[in-house]
Amino acid sequence: MNLTLPMMPFLEKIKDKKIILASNSPRRRELLRGLEIDFEVNPFPVDETIPSEIPADYVAAYLSKLKAESYPEPLAENEILITSDTVVIQDGHILGKPHSDQEAFDMIKSLSGTRHKVMTAVTLVGSQKRTTLEDETWVTFRFLDEEEIWHYVKNYGPFDKAGGYGIQEWIGYIGVSKIEGSYYTVMGFPVHMIYDELKKW
Repeated sequence: MNLTLPMMPFLEKIKDKKIILASNSPRRRELLRGLEIDFEVNPFPVDETIPSEIPADYVAAYLSKLKAESYPEPLAENEILITSDTVVIQDGHILGKPHSDQEAFDMIKSLSGTRHKVMTAVTLVGSQKRTTLEDETWVTFRFLDEEEIWHYVKNYGPFDKAGGYGIQEWIGYIGVSKIEGSYYTVMGFPVHMIYDELKKW
C-alpha cells in the first residue's frame, strides 16, 4: 500500500515561487538543494572591489547586497533572488581567495594553530521585499605541518575559497579542532537562517 505523505508546509508555501541562486559556488548549490526546494542558477559577473573604509565585519554583507543590486534582470512578482558572500577574517584582516599555490599555502599557514572568524551574508530579494542575513562562526585550526598544507593546496584546488580552504574537504577533516557556530556558515551558506527566512515569504 502506497501512502502519499502531505507536503511540508514550507514547501507548500513556496512551491509557486521561482528561486534564483545567483552564485557560481557548487557548495551553495548543494546546500540549497538540501532544503528540498527547486531553484535555478543564474550567476553573473560583479566587480567585488571593497571600499577601504568598510570594516572587515561588514564586508560580507556589503558584497552580498552589491551582488543583489547588480542583478541584471528585473524580478517577476513570484521570483526570489538569493545572493551571498563569505569572508575569512584573521586579526581584523580579510583573507580573500588565493591566486596562486604560494598564496594559498601562506594563507593556510597563517591560520595554522590559530582561531579565526568566518562571516557569511545572504541577501534575499523579491519584487516587494529585501532582506540581508548575517552569521559568524569561529574556527580553530590545530598546528599544520608544511607537508599537510602543500598536500591540500596541490590536490584540492583552493582558489575559489575564501581563506584558501574548504572546511568540507581534507584540510577540514584533519585540521579543524573546534567550531563555534554553524558549520554551514563556514561552507558559505547558513541554510538554517535561509530556511527560517523563506518561511516568512
